Amino acid sequence: MRGLNLLVVPALVWLALAGPARAGGLDAAQTLAVIKELDDRQRNSGDYKAMVFLERKEKDKNDLVYQLVIYRRDQDDKLMMLFLKPKAEAGRGYLRIDKNLFMYDPTTGKWDRRTERERIGGTDSRRQDYDESRLSEEFVPTYVAEEALGQFKVHHIRLDAKQESDVAFPVMHVWVDQATGNLLKSQEHALSGKLMRTSYYPKWERMFSQSKGADIYFPREMRIFDEVEKGNRSTIVIEKIDLNPLDANIFTKAWLEARSR
Repeated sequence: MRGLNLLVVPALVWLALAGPARAGGLDAAQTLAVIKELDDRQRNSGDYKAMVFLERKEKDKNDLVYQLVIYRRDQDDKLMMLFLKPKAEAGRGYLRIDKNLFMYDPTTGKWDRRTERERIGGTDSRRQDYDESRLSEEFVPTYVAEEALGQFKVHHIRLDAKQESDVAFPVMHVWVDQATGNLLKSQEHALSGKLMRTSYYPKWERMFSQSKGADIYFPREMRIFDEVEKGNRSTIVIEKIDLNPLDANIFTKAWLEARSR
């Protein structure tokens, strides 16, 4: 993991602000289609398992690197996150089931319900960073402008959370590459308009899904910057992905508790 610290250096290249708006753009139907495509490209109709490294950099504190396994069953909207390293965090986990997020603490053996604002492992990441993309289901999109993000021509789209949606932040802005359809940048705001997080997605990869019968796309890296506590940031690196079927018992509290004994 020595090389993980180097991942934040190229991030400076990605901190370019969007350029001025140009003439043209998308209508409401086309804007929604862009967001739906963004969701569909990342969605696997079967199961999903990923080995993830999560680095936390916090101002005036030592850097921390976590290893965790992500289990997903997109068809049923189920998610399990199990921490493996460091030793002090091993056995901690999160379970999303029936639209509820629970956190398990192996030191107490207790489950606590958490909100979507929960900082996973105390980092700048949230549940949504590990789960399937549901932007078209949870938000109403509005086209802002055609812009330039560094060398990329992008669609800048604003997303406002639907009234019934349980999301970490009620307002998002996303910048989608016009050429590839990949998400390159997102910013999340509080209801007051205050900017809370900025995330960059510099590397996307794809693999074929037998259950979907098509390719799925996933961000190899996510670089998340805390806009409230300046200097704090987190980097998510996805190392391995397995799309083979998973045991249904994985998505239960009993399964996670057994891993922690």
